[in-house]
Amino acid sequence: MDIMDRLKGPRRNLPIGIQSFERLRRDGYLYVDKTAFVYELASTGNPYFLSRPRRFGKSLLLSTLEAYFCGKKELFEGLAIEQLETEWNEHAVLHLDLNAEDYSEIEGLRNGLELQLRSWEKVYGTSEEGLSYSGRFMQVIKEAYRQTGRGVVVLIDEYDKPLLRSMHNPELQDKFREMLTAFYTVLKSADPWLRFVFITGVTKFAQMGIFSTLNQLIDISFDPQYNALCGMTRPEIEANFVPELEWLAERNSLTREDCMVYLTRMYDGYHFNYFRKEGMYNPFSILNVLRSGMFENYWFASGTPTFLAEMLKKTHYDLRELDGLEVIAASLTDDRADVNNPVPMIYQSGYLTIKGYDTELRLYKLGYPNDEVKYGFLNFITPFYTSLDESRTPFYIGQFVKELRAGDVEVFLTRLRAFFADFPYELNDKMERHYQVVFYLVFKLLGQFVDAEVQSALGRADAVVKTANAVYVFEFKLNGTAEEALAQIDNRGYLIPYTAYGCRMVEIGAEFSKEERNLSRWLVEEEE
Repeated sequence: MDIMDRLKGPRRNLPIGIQSFERLRRDGYLYVDKTAFVYELASTGNPYFLSRPRRFGKSLLLSTLEAYFCGKKELFEGLAIEQLETEWNEHAVLHLDLNAEDYSEIEGLRNGLELQLRSWEKVYGTSEEGLSYSGRFMQVIKEAYRQTGRGVVVLIDEYDKPLLRSMHNPELQDKFREMLTAFYTVLKSADPWLRFVFITGVTKFAQMGIFSTLNQLIDISFDPQYNALCGMTRPEIEANFVPELEWLAERNSLTREDCMVYLTRMYDGYHFNYFRKEGMYNPFSILNVLRSGMFENYWFASGTPTFLAEMLKKTHYDLRELDGLEVIAASLTDDRADVNNPVPMIYQSGYLTIKGYDTELRLYKLGYPNDEVKYGFLNFITPFYTSLDESRTPFYIGQFVKELRAGDVEVFLTRLRAFFADFPYELNDKMERHYQVVFYLVFKLLGQFVDAEVQSALGRADAVVKTANAVYVFEFKLNGTAEEALAQIDNRGYLIPYTAYGCRMVEIGAEFSKEERNLSRWLVEEEE
C-alpha cells in the first residue's frame, strides 16, 4: 500500500498485538469494552477456565482482570465497569504467563516456572530453600494473603502451551504434564487464601490435574453468557470502528454493507455454544484488515497447525469428513489429547467451530468457521497429502481456475494428471481414500475463485464447478471406466439441478489407474 494512501485513512491506534490493558489505556489505543464481563466474573469469586483459539484476546482479558484486581481505577474511566464497581479493592495478583518459552525440552518449563517464582518471592519475601515448585507457589500465596489481608488472585495464561508444543514428543509431554499437574493442584489446597482464579488455554487437557482435582473449576468455554467475552461481535465492530470501516469500503470500492459481507465471510463464524446464533469475529484479523485495507489471511498466517496436520496424516484421517462432521459433546469438552482422534484438537484450536446442534441426538455439527480458516487450512495441509510445497499449491489452483474459466477442460485434466504424476511413491502407495482426499482438496480450493461443490453423498457427482459461462460435472472412477463414469452422471441425473443456469453443461468422466497411480483416461461430453 502506498504510504500516502494509508495516510488518507483513519490514523487511530488499533491494538494489534497489544496484550497489556494498562498500556492500551495509557497510550490511547482503541478498546472494545469487555469490562462488564470482568465485573460479572469478579463478582462471583468462582475459579474459572476459558478455552479460546490463539490470538482471540485471552491475554488482554487476563491483563484487564489484573488491572481491576490491582485497583487501578483510573484505567477504567469511561468504561462500563466504572458504573458498576464502587469499592476498587486492591489484591495481590499472581499472573503466570506460559507464552514465552519454546518448550522444546524440559528445561524450558523449569526456567519459566523458576523465573516466575523468584519474581513473586522477591516481592513477598519468601524463600525457595528446600521446597519444590508447588511448595514455593503455596508459600507465596499464603504470604501474599498475610501481607495484604485479602484473598489472592491467580491468573494463568495459556496453561497448556507446553503440552501443545510437545504433541510430537509423548515422553516430553508426560514430563510437562507431571510437573504442571503438581504446580496447578496447589490451587485446590490454597482455596482458603484465594479470592479469584482464572485460567485460559487453547485446549482442555482432561488428564491434567487442574481439571481432575479442581472440581470447583467452572468451565465457561461453552457458556452462552460469556460467548462474547473474547472476540468481537458485529455490533461491536460497527460501533467502534466507523472511520476504519468507511475507509476500508472506499479503498476496496465497496459499499459499507458489501464491506461487512466481506468481513463476515472472511473472519466471522466462530460459535462457542449452540444457543447463541450470533457468530464471533476473529479480533486479530479484524484489526489487521482495518489497518492494512486488504482482506488477507492474517490469523492463519500468524501460526501454522503443523502438529494437527501431522496428526491427520498419521491417522489417515479423511479430510472430507471435517466440514459437516457430527460429534458428541465429550469430543469438544473432554479432550484427552488422543493422537488417534485429531478432531477435538482441531476444534479447540479454532479450525472448526459449532455449526449446529441436534437436540434429540445431542450431536454437534462442526465446520470451518470462515473462508480465512477454511482456505488457509486446506492450502497449508495440501503438501502433507501431495508432493507440492505450500508455495506451489496456489499456483496450481490458479492455473486450474484459468483453464476452467476458459473452457479448456482437456488442459485442466492434463494438468491434473501432471499434478498426480509428481506424487512420490510413498504417497501413491496409500489406500484408495488418499486419492479421493486429493481430489477433494483440489476442488475445495477451487472454491476460493469459482463456485465449486465437492460431494460425497449418494446421488451426487464427485465434484461440480460453476463458472460464468459453464457448469462442469465431474465423476471419477477408481475401480471403473470413464464410460461408466459418464453413464452414472446421466443415469442419476447429476446435471438436472443445474439446467436452470442456461449455460454450457459439460460432463467429465475419468478413470484412475492403480497401476499407473494416476488419471489414465477421461471422456468429455457437452450437453446440447
